[in-house]
Amino acid sequence: MKLQTIYQTIIKKGIAEDIRAKSAIEAVLKKKKQDYEKAGGKLKEAFDLDTLFNPFADTRILNGNPDAEIKSLMVGIDVEEGELLLVDRLKEKGTPVDLAMAHHPEGKAFAGLHEVMDLQVDAYIAEGVSASFAQDSLLERKTQVEKKIHSANGQRSVDTARLLGINFLCAHTPADNCAYQYIHKLVDKEKPENLQRIIDLLYDIPEYFDAAKNNNPPKIANGSGDSRVAKIHLEFTGGTEGPSSVYDKLSSSGVDTIIAMHQSEEHLKKCKEAHINVIFASHIASDTLGVNLLLDDLESKEKFKIYEFSGFRRFPRKSHR
Repeated sequence: MKLQTIYQTIIKKGIAEDIRAKSAIEAVLKKKKQDYEKAGGKLKEAFDLDTLFNPFADTRILNGNPDAEIKSLMVGIDVEEGELLLVDRLKEKGTPVDLAMAHHPEGKAFAGLHEVMDLQVDAYIAEGVSASFAQDSLLERKTQVEKKIHSANGQRSVDTARLLGINFLCAHTPADNCAYQYIHKLVDKEKPENLQRIIDLLYDIPEYFDAAKNNNPPKIANGSGDSRVAKIHLEFTGGTEGPSSVYDKLSSSGVDTIIAMHQSEEHLKKCKEAHINVIFASHIASDTLGVNLLLDDLESKEKFKIYEFSGFRRFPRKSHR
């Protein structure tokens, strides 16, 4: 499969699993097209043309020929300079690696991370938070993230891949969308009555069980095993943490439990103040779940040799041809 086809397949899957309506994603792409048509001079030359078909600013081909044939992937959660040097060393020793695939964004994808946070607005509205509050609070948090990213030296890993001649791709929100929908469907089906039942359900998922065996299990961060559960909100997608001010609103709308990949101390404190139970599902295990679901989709179309590194473990769920 060509690198460009892998990229497009990942985007398609990410859209299919997105929490936003298809019309909302189409509106995002339409706005980008309008921005491009209005741009002139240097602004038009610098415009990221991928935004005309890809609504995920944190997912990109970072280096390589889009027409390159890919038969083997080295897949990791964080792929930076050290990991790319390892890929190069393995290739020198005879391991055929056609593509280094990261989950967390690098380069231009990292620089655009704040843009994918907008989908959190839809998640909050779905829980009963007013659109105006969701938009205003998210904008403030999004601006904070953008300022922090703007000062970062985000091209280091991409430069490494370029100098070493390594095809390099990252897939962030599409994978997180897959993990979100997987857990959402699970809790909808099982309707866990307390926090311990949620923990038990997570242990039945191979990614989380593997993490538990490595002393990084799902944990109750607020509440106890017998804390009752009625309405669950998932913090699994949307780029990074949203506004901490939203928890009072979520609590008022009936949310009593949050399953999160992870939370900062500030966000956890706000949850405690709002009397919301919190489970940390485990960050890397959650990321691994999403990447595995993306790979399942890719391998339903073509079989690949997949190498694991940088925290990723392959757990296929479907038979592949």
